[in-house]
Amino acid sequence: MTTTGPDGHVHRYLIIGAGPGGVQLSYYLQRTGADYLTLEREDAPGAFFRRYPRHRKLISLNKVNIGQKDPEIALRWDWNSLLNDNPDLLFPQYSREYFPRADDLVRYLADFQREHDLNVRYSTAVERIEKVDGLFTVHAGGEVFRAECVIMAAGWGGPFIPDIPGIELATGYEDMSCSGEQYTGKRVLVIGKGNSAFETAHAMLGHASVIHLASPHAVRFAWDTKHPGHVRGQYGALLDSYWFKTLDGVLECEIDRIWSEGDCFKAEITYTLAQGEKAVLEYDHVVRCTGFRMDTSVFDESCMPEMGFGGRLPVIRPDFQSQNVDGLYFAGTLMQGRDFKGASSAFIDGFRYNLRTLTALLAERYENTPLDSQVLRADPDELTATILERLNYSSALWTQFEYLCDVYVVDRDTGEVRHYIDLPEDYAVQRFADEPFVLTATLRWGPRDQADVFNIVRHPTPDRAHESAFLHPVVRAWHNGEQVAEQHLLEDLAAEWRDQVRHVQPLCKFLAAQLGVETARP
Repeated sequence: MTTTGPDGHVHRYLIIGAGPGGVQLSYYLQRTGADYLTLEREDAPGAFFRRYPRHRKLISLNKVNIGQKDPEIALRWDWNSLLNDNPDLLFPQYSREYFPRADDLVRYLADFQREHDLNVRYSTAVERIEKVDGLFTVHAGGEVFRAECVIMAAGWGGPFIPDIPGIELATGYEDMSCSGEQYTGKRVLVIGKGNSAFETAHAMLGHASVIHLASPHAVRFAWDTKHPGHVRGQYGALLDSYWFKTLDGVLECEIDRIWSEGDCFKAEITYTLAQGEKAVLEYDHVVRCTGFRMDTSVFDESCMPEMGFGGRLPVIRPDFQSQNVDGLYFAGTLMQGRDFKGASSAFIDGFRYNLRTLTALLAERYENTPLDSQVLRADPDELTATILERLNYSSALWTQFEYLCDVYVVDRDTGEVRHYIDLPEDYAVQRFADEPFVLTATLRWGPRDQADVFNIVRHPTPDRAHESAFLHPVVRAWHNGEQVAEQHLLEDLAAEWRDQVRHVQPLCKFLAAQLGVETARP
């Protein structure tokens, strides 16, 4: 492995971190023959998952039995596999559990790196990153590495600690006991209402006398928001306990301060949905489950990335590059800033596709490799067939709904269409803003303001497809970066959009109108 050394070698790409994102990107770059090196502070990949989640059950699905044999379709419900060309290196070979164990993911990542012989330097902790004369200098493990491009894939660097007076009295999620028995007969305040908070409360449920989950906002359920990072259904027992008046509670409140008094803790709170009502509550334990944040301490002033989302995540451009540092990119869960709380960029099943696209964008910039595209005819029948085939088949468009899209750049003069796949829609709109006619095709959910997502009145006619509640195709037309038209296609229980009346004809008619031509279809 090369560093600056006597020959002054400069890597093209330097990846920081060998979690799932760093390992997946290493695989992609290695396949292209790129000059890359991955640095990892621990002695094996996936260090985060050796410790988290604390109760060792993942919330990422592993649906093995789907009645389908096509591996691309299977990836829609396999949320843990990294993309690669070895069928033995897919996660269902490591676990058949619907909610698998984190230890199986750790084992899988180690095998993935070893079997593909990825260029990862372990036990090499990065201490400082600086940018001098257009190149990055990375100080790590007593050595100095230089690179044209740095991709930060280190994931979460530590807990996010809210600014609450007395918060230091709380036990952090990272340090708490995972044994519910420790809380037997105790009153417990859990700060936070995300999956880690519910995971923690769930383990205490048969032991603690009182469990309160507290945060300023109401619980956000994944089935309402369609975001897999919001609270998942398997934690519903705590909510049952709350509504059946078993002393447990879910509080919408600001925690004004925490202090100790004798053998207990006291929390002064202000209810956010009760006209400012205040209360002082008493607990035996306070546990902080408020999420994580990226560690920026390794960056010096020459390349300190702009941070957003309360200082937790980097602000990134549509091409996954830092908003303010040229040549600094982000991989893995740190890519989620473009679809925050939307699609799945925070998770393996989402960022594995983002990283495939990032690899193509890096090759275009640093290797002068044109972005791959296919040439089609500007014919409504041909375009309809291509668009529906992709929407029916692609696992990327399925998983990265409302974010990744296929792009069709129409040249009216030549009658040709350039077809690009799996680009972020905001990136595509920006990239092709000078084109007079562009189509984007993706999958979208229906309205998010349903009063009851399990009691939705449906109108299954093509002219009301825009009211579809479930995931369904949406094709948009753009003129010089401005959206000018949109066509929704009806939702389908089996997620198959092939029906002539409900799907094919409406899309073909829309495309013919946009192209200003007649369609051969009846």
